[in-house]
Amino acid sequence: MTSISILSHWPIWRQKPPPARRRDVASFHQPMRPAAQRLSANPTDLPHFVQDSATAMRYLRLLGPPTWSAFPDRDLHRYYGIPTVPFAPFTAACLVKLDRHIPHMSHLREYLVEHPALTWLLGFPVPSTSRCPSSAEIDAILPTARHFTRMLRTMPNTCLQFLLDETVRLLQAELATVSPDFGRAISLDTKHILAWVQENNPKAYVKDRYNKDNQPSGDPDCRLGCKRRRNQRTSSKEPPPTPAANPVPAHTISVGEYYWGYASGVVATKVPEWGEFVLAELTQPFDRADVSYFHPLMTDVERRLGFRPTFGAFDAAFDAFYVYDHFHRDGAHWTAGFAAVPFAERGGHRKTFDDRGLPLCKAGFPMPLRYTFTSRTGLFPHECGRHVCPLHYPTETNEPCPIDHKQWAKGGCTTTMATSIGARLRYQIDRDSEAYDRVYKQRTATERINSQAVALGIERPKLRNGAAIANQNTLIYVLINLRALQRMRTRRDVLHNKAPGDP
Repeated sequence: MTSISILSHWPIWRQKPPPARRRDVASFHQPMRPAAQRLSANPTDLPHFVQDSATAMRYLRLLGPPTWSAFPDRDLHRYYGIPTVPFAPFTAACLVKLDRHIPHMSHLREYLVEHPALTWLLGFPVPSTSRCPSSAEIDAILPTARHFTRMLRTMPNTCLQFLLDETVRLLQAELATVSPDFGRAISLDTKHILAWVQENNPKAYVKDRYNKDNQPSGDPDCRLGCKRRRNQRTSSKEPPPTPAANPVPAHTISVGEYYWGYASGVVATKVPEWGEFVLAELTQPFDRADVSYFHPLMTDVERRLGFRPTFGAFDAAFDAFYVYDHFHRDGAHWTAGFAAVPFAERGGHRKTFDDRGLPLCKAGFPMPLRYTFTSRTGLFPHECGRHVCPLHYPTETNEPCPIDHKQWAKGGCTTTMATSIGARLRYQIDRDSEAYDRVYKQRTATERINSQAVALGIERPKLRNGAAIANQNTLIYVLINLRALQRMRTRRDVLHNKAPGDP
């Protein structure tokens, strides 16, 4: 043992570290807010080292249109022991990462270090200077790759939704003269996203791979869902035949492909000769039904466009009464709107109605409404009506059923349906009309958007967190809109500068 008592050091241990010098912190954060406006600056006002960088000028044209000065950033005056990195330059860097197909945050950081002018332009707190900062200076001020990953996971999705708002506003203004009906017809679809877990690897041995109660340890937020399952039900009750190759018992044949992951719902609109554009997006776990995307997405669409779309195109998974009710118009000033959705066979016969809107029984009699009640099944509570046999209600006629219905002995046939007009439109819409075909073709908009999203890596993200995947998906759709806006402006400039007589 030493001769000096350990207690003699106690006062030293009790000393607190010196507080941060607020003037140093303030001086560090002072240039950060103006730095967020660099992407919106006039190219001629930028330093010469930025104007001389082809990479920086390329991303100024691509990322510059949104109003970055209004970006809802976090509190930059708080001190966490290290200087606070704004969300705006990090978001712009993530858009560069997606555009360049950079796989990981470590590679993104290397790319930023190798392009100092781009790092300065994106708004990172590079000291103001008239010369181009060196790669060593950029490496000193950039956060670590791990911190970049943490920021993607913790950044509120509302910040990125602001950028999607901006892109829709810019597209709407750009197309005001060539397409005054921008957003009047929309389509909605979902895209599956595979989680980065071993349960999705068919070569890995996993016990109870498709047990929804066995949550993968690699991603705590992903859920088990089904992909490529037909929305239509066949009327045949016979079991599927046993396959001839690699035979297995017929009762074990899967009716779909199951994965652990997420799904991204997107609303898109199409403008002929100009392209397809994203109006809203939402990411949820894979176990959510497709119809659960409808109301949140349509709320965002109406907020961004300033009006409710008149026509909608969907697949059979959205064959629900509230979808038809949402697009129904009585005497609309533009034209009568409707939803183009294939009919989904869900058992029973297709209902027909009389002139008063009452359903007809199989014998052709209108079935009166006996009572209503609130149904709490499904996505939200709604009013339903119980229609009964007209030979028993409202008065007993003592007449036999002309078709001898199997329920005649039990009081006659009954049917239950929502009282909303959409429940009737689901059966009455003319799916063979030219107007229906014209609206249903709008579904190609979401298919093309999904193809672009797959090319940007939405299907297999190298992330293990639901919040990070949702943020990256929003950035993917923002980038798709920014690319479309850049193509439109390039085409406009070419047409504007075309000489008379040029083809």
